[in-house]
Amino acid sequence: MLYDAQCPLCVHLRHWLQRQRQLVPLDLVPAGSAEARRRFPELDHTATLAEITVVGDLGQVYREAAAWIVCLWALAKYRSRAHWLTTPAGRPFARGTVLAAARYRSRALPPCAPGARECAAPPGAVGPPLTLGPW
Repeated sequence: MLYDAQCPLCVHLRHWLQRQRQLVPLDLVPAGSAEARRRFPELDHTATLAEITVVGDLGQVYREAAAWIVCLWALAKYRSRAHWLTTPAGRPFARGTVLAAARYRSRALPPCAPGARECAAPPGAVGPPLTLGPW
C-alpha cells in the first residue's frame, strides 16, 4: 500500500493497519518515495499522492474505495466486512466513507510550498480517499 507520509490521517491509518492481525502481509510504502519509484516504476507517482493506491502481488493496481477494501480484506478481523463492502448494499458505504476521509484530508493538509516540484495536495485538491469506518 502506498500512503502519503506527510498526511497525519494517512500516517495514523498506516499505524492502525500495522497493529492489525494480517492474513495477507501489507507492505506500507510512502507514496512518491524513492522506494515506491524503485518498486513500481510504471505508476504515476504524483497520482499516488492524491489517492490511496494498493499494488497486489501480481501487479494489480487498486485505487480509491477498492484500495481500502483490499487493505481491509488483508486483515483477519475485517475480511468479512471487506466482502460486504463489495456488494451492491455495501458499495455506497465504502464510497461515502472514502469521500468523507478525503474531505477531512483536504482540509488537514497545508497548501504546497511556493516553488515546490511536488506537494502532498495542491490547493483545493481532494486528497487520497481513506476510510475512518467503525469496522
